[in-house]
Amino acid sequence: MRFLSLILGILAALGLLLGFLPLFGWLNWLVVLPPAVLGLIFGVLARDRSAITLNVVVAALGALRLMLGGGFL
Repeated sequence: MRFLSLILGILAALGLLLGFLPLFGWLNWLVVLPPAVLGLIFGVLARDRSAITLNVVVAALGALRLMLGGGFL
Protein backbone atom coordinates (compact mmCIF):
# COMPACT_ATOMS: atom_id res chain seq x y z
CA MET A 1 0.00 0.00 0.00
CA ARG A 2 2.98 2.28 0.56
CA PHE A 3 3.97 2.35 -3.09
CA LEU A 4 0.38 2.76 -4.22
CA SER A 5 -0.03 5.91 -2.17
CA LEU A 6 3.24 7.32 -3.52
CA ILE A 7 2.29 6.47 -7.11
CA LEU A 8 -1.11 8.12 -6.68
CA GLY A 9 0.59 11.21 -5.25
CA ILE A 10 3.06 11.41 -8.13
CA LEU A 11 0.32 10.99 -10.74
CA ALA A 12 -1.74 13.67 -9.00
CA ALA A 13 1.29 15.98 -8.96
CA LEU A 14 1.76 15.51 -12.70
CA GLY A 15 -1.91 16.31 -13.24
CA LEU A 16 -1.48 19.35 -11.02
CA LEU A 17 1.17 20.70 -13.36
CA LEU A 18 -1.31 20.51 -16.24
CA GLY A 19 -4.05 21.97 -14.05
CA PHE A 20 -2.06 25.17 -13.51
CA LEU A 21 -2.26 26.02 -17.20
CA PRO A 22 -5.02 28.40 -18.22
CA LEU A 23 -8.26 26.68 -19.31
CA PHE A 24 -7.15 23.38 -17.75
CA GLY A 25 -8.30 24.10 -14.20
CA TRP A 26 -11.10 21.55 -14.58
CA LEU A 27 -8.43 18.82 -14.50
CA ASN A 28 -8.10 19.45 -10.77
CA TRP A 29 -11.57 17.99 -10.22
CA LEU A 30 -10.85 14.81 -12.22
CA VAL A 31 -7.11 14.18 -12.19
CA VAL A 32 -5.73 15.85 -9.07
CA LEU A 33 -8.10 15.79 -6.11
CA PRO A 34 -9.50 12.21 -6.26
CA PRO A 35 -6.09 10.47 -6.55
CA ALA A 36 -4.57 12.81 -3.95
CA VAL A 37 -7.32 12.05 -1.44
CA LEU A 38 -7.12 8.32 -2.20
CA GLY A 39 -3.33 8.43 -1.83
CA LEU A 40 -3.75 10.29 1.45
CA ILE A 41 -6.07 7.59 2.77
CA PHE A 42 -3.69 4.81 1.69
CA GLY A 43 -0.75 6.72 3.15
CA VAL A 44 -2.48 7.02 6.51
CA LEU A 45 -3.33 3.33 6.48
CA ALA A 46 0.27 2.42 5.60
CA ARG A 47 1.65 5.03 8.05
CA ASP A 48 3.97 6.38 5.37
CA ARG A 49 4.94 9.93 6.28
CA SER A 50 6.34 10.86 2.88
CA ALA A 51 3.21 9.73 1.05
CA ILE A 52 1.00 11.64 3.47
CA THR A 53 3.06 14.81 3.00
CA LEU A 54 3.11 14.52 -0.78
CA ASN A 55 -0.63 13.96 -1.05
CA VAL A 56 -1.49 16.75 1.39
CA VAL A 57 0.67 19.23 -0.53
CA VAL A 58 -0.79 18.18 -3.90
CA ALA A 59 -4.37 18.33 -2.60
CA ALA A 60 -3.78 21.73 -0.99
CA LEU A 61 -2.27 23.18 -4.18
CA GLY A 62 -5.10 21.74 -6.27
CA ALA A 63 -7.69 23.22 -3.93
CA LEU A 64 -5.85 26.56 -3.96
CA ARG A 65 -5.89 26.58 -7.78
CA LEU A 66 -9.62 25.83 -7.76
CA MET A 67 -10.29 28.62 -5.27
CA LEU A 68 -8.28 31.14 -7.30
CA GLY A 69 -10.09 30.11 -10.49
CA GLY A 70 -13.54 30.26 -8.88
CA GLY A 71 -14.25 26.54 -9.23
CA PHE A 72 -14.18 25.75 -5.53
CA LEU A 73 -16.17 27.89 -3.12
